[in-house]
Amino acid sequence: MPVYPIISNPEAVSSPGLWLDRLALKRNIDQMVSDVGGPAHLKRLRPHVKTHKMREVVALQVSSGITKCKASTPSEAKMAAEGGATDILIAHQLVGPKIQQVRGLIDNFPEVHFSVITDNNEALSSLTSELASPGRPLTVWIDDDCGMHRSGIEFGPELDALRETIEGHKSLKFGGLHVYDGHLHAPSLEDRTAAAGQIISAIRDYHSSKGSTPVVGGGSPTFGIWATETDWECSPGTTLLWDCGYGDKFPDLRYEVAAGLITRVISKPGINRLCLDLGHKSVAAEMALPLRAIFPEIPNAVISSQSEEHLVIEVPDSSIYHIGDTFTAIPRHICPTVALHAYAAIVENGKPTGETWKVVARDRL
Repeated sequence: MPVYPIISNPEAVSSPGLWLDRLALKRNIDQMVSDVGGPAHLKRLRPHVKTHKMREVVALQVSSGITKCKASTPSEAKMAAEGGATDILIAHQLVGPKIQQVRGLIDNFPEVHFSVITDNNEALSSLTSELASPGRPLTVWIDDDCGMHRSGIEFGPELDALRETIEGHKSLKFGGLHVYDGHLHAPSLEDRTAAAGQIISAIRDYHSSKGSTPVVGGGSPTFGIWATETDWECSPGTTLLWDCGYGDKFPDLRYEVAAGLITRVISKPGINRLCLDLGHKSVAAEMALPLRAIFPEIPNAVISSQSEEHLVIEVPDSSIYHIGDTFTAIPRHICPTVALHAYAAIVENGKPTGETWKVVARDRL
């Protein structure tokens, strides 16, 4: 069972509140570098910024030599550019006003290389007409559907034709293949390795028939596999902050929780019940109710209900707790939890420093 951090002296941290451990974050960055082969292989790292959405985290990556990243929104891409990233792949097919937002980024950050993904000619036509020009070609990656069936295009004639269109256009540059295996969550490293291996093998077959091309592949659960088995770019995200969902499920991944929540007791509605200020609006509610967070200081707590601003837990004896008692909560899924908070309180060695980092890219614009 993983050991999760507890924040001491949290009196100055408002609740429900997000905290981030600067030193643990730096250790996770160092571990990412090690997993990809060390400092000589930094160009293979393209971490996803959706997990944290903070300039300061990007700046820490840049200080470690990681200048590439992946983003989902124009706001995240802007934040990454402001944090010092110089090569940003927007890995979410752009439509509507987002295209012009990225046009503004290209104009305002001429020193940054922005690239995009596509999986069809209709989207590609809009991207080409609004973002590309012969004097400043737009780099476009093809989003390959490797089994998640969420977006992307499978290997075959349709993908081949899309690549030919990109390569044949004077205002476009073919970036390579974007291959996200977000459906691979087997706890067994052996099973994950076998499943990722099938995807990697399919890409190599494609290269054999169509010619080698750059690849951005994998996610956090398969990061170590892609890092070891290929020389392609890797794009982990959750590895930066980690959470109890990945920590419990993937013990083979050597990362530590670098972010969590502060919550307080606001009511005691029974002899075995506590109500905390940790509602839907402060911790991601996508998981089944009992799994949304764990409480290291209350290991026997069982979540029984949650609403917008309240979370009720069952405990053996509520009389040993007091109104205002403060606890650390570790969310099951950190990425959507971070987006619920305006800022993170920075801690070092479990103690708040008084510094805060704005979760600037939670804003869509």
